[in-house]
Amino acid sequence: MLELKVLTNVPTSREELKKFRMSLSLTFIISFIAVITPAAHSGKVLVFPHDGSHWVNMMVLVKELHSRGHNITVVRASDSWYIKEVSPFYRSVAVDTAMGADEEFFRSFVSKVIQIKRGFGSSWTRFTLDMVLKDKFSEMHRKVCQTVSHMFESKELMRSLRDAKYDVILTDPANGGGVMLAHYLGLPLVFNARWTIHGEAHFAIAPSPLSYVPFPVAELTDQMTFSERLKNVIVYSMRMHLYRQTVGHHYSALCSHYFGPDVNYFSLFQAADLWLMRVDFVFEFPRPTMPNIIYMGGFQCKPAEPLPQHLEDFVLSSGEHGVIIMSLGTLIGDLPHDLAEEIAAAFAKLPQKVIWRHKGTRPTTLGNNTLLVDWMPQNDLLGHPQTKAFVAHGGTNGIYEALYHGVPIIGIPLVFDQADNLSRMKVKGVAKVVDISALDRNVFSSALQEVLHEPSYRMNMQRLSRLHRDQPINPLDHALFWIEFVMRHKGAAHLRTESYRMPWYSYHSIDVIVVLLAFILLILLTFATLIKCLCSRMCLRKKSKRD
Repeated sequence: MLELKVLTNVPTSREELKKFRMSLSLTFIISFIAVITPAAHSGKVLVFPHDGSHWVNMMVLVKELHSRGHNITVVRASDSWYIKEVSPFYRSVAVDTAMGADEEFFRSFVSKVIQIKRGFGSSWTRFTLDMVLKDKFSEMHRKVCQTVSHMFESKELMRSLRDAKYDVILTDPANGGGVMLAHYLGLPLVFNARWTIHGEAHFAIAPSPLSYVPFPVAELTDQMTFSERLKNVIVYSMRMHLYRQTVGHHYSALCSHYFGPDVNYFSLFQAADLWLMRVDFVFEFPRPTMPNIIYMGGFQCKPAEPLPQHLEDFVLSSGEHGVIIMSLGTLIGDLPHDLAEEIAAAFAKLPQKVIWRHKGTRPTTLGNNTLLVDWMPQNDLLGHPQTKAFVAHGGTNGIYEALYHGVPIIGIPLVFDQADNLSRMKVKGVAKVVDISALDRNVFSSALQEVLHEPSYRMNMQRLSRLHRDQPINPLDHALFWIEFVMRHKGAAHLRTESYRMPWYSYHSIDVIVVLLAFILLILLTFATLIKCLCSRMCLRKKSKRD
C-alpha cells in the first residue's frame, strides 16, 4: 500500500507564503545550476610548449583549462617569442637558456626558403630545402636538449616541479622537451599534435600503409597510381632518414645521459597517453588510427564577432563585390619587395576591396581598394558575409578557419606542411595554389579571378564547412574532456598500444614469416627427399631385374 505523507509546515499567512515561494525559487536555481554544471576536478597542468604559431593554438587549450579552474604552469625559455612571461591564464617557469625557436630563427629560415624557391631550378629546389631544414632544425633541437639538460641539472627547479605534484604534462611533440620532462618526472603525457620531431604524428603510432596513406610533403592523395606509390615510398624513406639525422643524435645523447643507454628517445614519444590531433577527416584522407588519438581539428574556430568599426566600415563599403583578405601567418610579416609589388598590382585591378596583413614597405602599385594592416581579426573577417576569398600560406590554423566559415582559398605555400595542406584543399576543389617561384601579377590575378568567379570553389567549401561543423560535440570540449580524463585516471594506458616496444622484425611479423617459410621449405625438402628415395629404389629394382 502506498503511504501518503502530508506536509505539516505549509505556510498559512501571506508573508509566510511569500517566504516559502522565495525559498522554493532559490532551491530550484541551486539545483538547476548543480545539474548543468559538471563536477570539476581542479588539477595542475604543466605545459612545455613550442613557440610561434604552435603556441597560438596551445594557448586556446591553456585559456579553456584555466576557465575550468585548473592551475596552469608554462615552461618558458629566455628567447620565447610568443609566450609571455606574465599572463592571467598561467604562471611561467623561466628557464635561463635559449630554445632556438625565436622570431629571428623563423624569419631568417623563411627568408632563406623563399630565396631558394625563387632562385633554384625545380630539380634542385627540394634537395636544397631539405639541407637547409636539416641544418636549421638540427641547431634548434640541440638548443632544446640544452634547455632540458639545464632544467635537469637544476636541483632546486626539479624539486619545485616535483613538489608541485602536477597531474599531467601537456606538450607539443614538434620538440622533445616536454616528452623528456614527463619521463623524468613520471607524469602522464598528453600531446597537442599534428607533427612530431619525426614528421606527421600519425606515422609515429598508427598503421600507415604507404599504398594508400600519402606521406605529407609528397603532396599526393589516397588514390595513387603505381608511379605515385613509388614516389610516396621514396619521399617517406628519404624524409624519415632526414628527420633521424636532424634530431636523433641530440635526443639519443640526452636520453643516454639521464635515462640510460637502453631508453630509445622516440619510444618515449610513442608511449604518450593521449594524442590530441589537430585534424578533421574533412581535411585528412581516410586512414587507420588508434584509440588514444583524439581528433580536434578546428578546435580554435568559433563564430565571428563584430569587427572594429573602421574595419566594418571598410568591409561594408565593398558593396556587392565583397572583400578579399590576405594573411601569410605569423612567420611572414612582409614579402620580398618585388613580390609585394606584383601582388599589390594584381589587387589594384579588382572591383573587390582587399584587407592585407603586410608589415613591409608600402608597395608603389597599391590600389585605393587595398587596406594594409599590421594585424587583423582573421577569424572574424572570415566569418563576415562580405568575405569572398582568403589569400593564405596554407598553415593549419588558417585552413581550418576558412573551412569553418566556408571561404575558398588562394594558396601561396612557403614552408613546412603548407604545400601539402593546400594540395589537399586543391584536390577537394576549394583552393587554387600559386607557386611562389612563378608568381607575378598576371599569374596571381588569374588565380584570383578563377576562385572569385568559378562558383564550384565556394560551393565545395561550404559543403565541407557543413560536414566539419556537423559534430556531436565541439572539438574543443572534446579535447578538454580527454585532458581531464587523463588527469582523473592518472593516465590512459588502456588506450595505448605497446607495439612500439616490439622490435621491427616482430612488428612486421618477419620472424613469423621466416619460421613459416622455413617450415614449408622443410616439408618440401622432406617430400623431395622421399621422392628421390622412392625413385632411387625403383631404379635399383629395375636394374636388378635386368641383371
